[in-house]
Amino acid sequence: MASVAANRPLPNRPQDVQNERGNPHWIRLNDQSELDSIPGEDGWPVFGTTFQLLADPPGYNKRMRAKHGDVYRTRSFGRRQVTLIGPDANELVLFDRDKIFSSEQGWGPVLNLLFPRGLMLMDFAAHRADRRALSIAFKPEPMRHYCDLLNADIARGVEAWGEGPRKFYPAIKALTLQTAATSFLGLPFGPEADRLNKAFVDMVQAAVAPIRRPLPLTAMGRGYAGRRLMVDYFTRLLRERRANPGQDMFSQFALARRDEDAGGELLPEDVVVDHMIFLMMAAHDTITSSFTTLVWQLAKNPEWQDKLRAEARAAAGGDGRPLPFDALGQMELTDMAMKEALRIMPPVPSTPRRALKDFTFAGHRIPAGTDVDVSAAAVHADPELWPEPERFDPLRFTPAAVAARHKYAWIPYGGGAHMCLGLHFATMQTKLLAHHILTRYRIETAPGYAPVWQPWPIPKPRDGLQVTFRRIG
Repeated sequence: MASVAANRPLPNRPQDVQNERGNPHWIRLNDQSELDSIPGEDGWPVFGTTFQLLADPPGYNKRMRAKHGDVYRTRSFGRRQVTLIGPDANELVLFDRDKIFSSEQGWGPVLNLLFPRGLMLMDFAAHRADRRALSIAFKPEPMRHYCDLLNADIARGVEAWGEGPRKFYPAIKALTLQTAATSFLGLPFGPEADRLNKAFVDMVQAAVAPIRRPLPLTAMGRGYAGRRLMVDYFTRLLRERRANPGQDMFSQFALARRDEDAGGELLPEDVVVDHMIFLMMAAHDTITSSFTTLVWQLAKNPEWQDKLRAEARAAAGGDGRPLPFDALGQMELTDMAMKEALRIMPPVPSTPRRALKDFTFAGHRIPAGTDVDVSAAAVHADPELWPEPERFDPLRFTPAAVAARHKYAWIPYGGGAHMCLGLHFATMQTKLLAHHILTRYRIETAPGYAPVWQPWPIPKPRDGLQVTFRRIG
């Protein structure tokens, strides 16, 4: 069969979709010297600060902040950028009251060759129209259906793990890929599961590859090949879903219209495919990362395991039973524990934007065309906002504690118009995972065990997170 991706017109230089040459509507910084007044560093010739940043993103940003303050300049991936740190910066950039910042032009240089036209790569009216069309998949009735599917898939997968030592990250990654296939696509992945999983991994890793051209034997080359495989797979599946829709999320997207009230046309085929690839990646990889953080923290804090286990038993009426959709709201401690895990290790450590207009922040004038970053990782670890930030304390998220804190001190799901569309799906899935694991197993780690984490592009433990499961009862 001919490749669907091959039938699509491609630019002569695919890498140009990541820059102004391929996007003439993008705003350019007219003169790089306009950023000279911002404190910071340009790094080495040619490479700038790219390799210092990639070697240790949290440590590098911590050093830069200590040396230069909450507004500082760097030069990574061939571009000068300005990083803004703090809740006020998060609110300015993410809430974007005055429409100063472009998400498309911020994420585009990173993701355009791999995940084009995902919601994160759209702005203003176009973003609003597609977000509204896709939101049909997250209404209460579809969510009830996903809950039933997730209960069955998670119970089956977790039960099959059995007790004993294991690497948790690859196990939960395989399970979340399968649950995403069932609830999103309405079918189990067959023999192609390993190929699709590898494609996702290659695409995500390519996002921060220093070499931005899809050359053979490079990370970007592997990521670009992964995207072509994904486009082929999802295009064929979309045509099947439009001919014979089901209750799965992809069927909802396949039938989505930009203006439902006016009987608008179906979203174009390639647009639906691009949205689905992006959402599958977001749902699969970010939940895998954040839930691995939660399991690590619960293994280190068995008293919290006991609390969450008791809550899960009460909500479902016993061990290993399905957790009903209407009982999800009873999992309040689990919700707080998950929020604390997201604080400790946000799955998206930083968020890029591009300034469409000149603006001023903390006394610094920042011109239009500047690439601007805000850092969830930095703000979530700020001891002025979070005393003893390295300590796991879900009670930071009681209603009273949340009300007393700056609204933008916690931003794992972004904020403003680009708040994560699948937020409630992610919350539901993590509660179901916690319920089915904790009512079957006790999670243990070796004394003093401290996994080393790969911080970018989406955090994961380098050794897979070594844990031991003990059967309960």
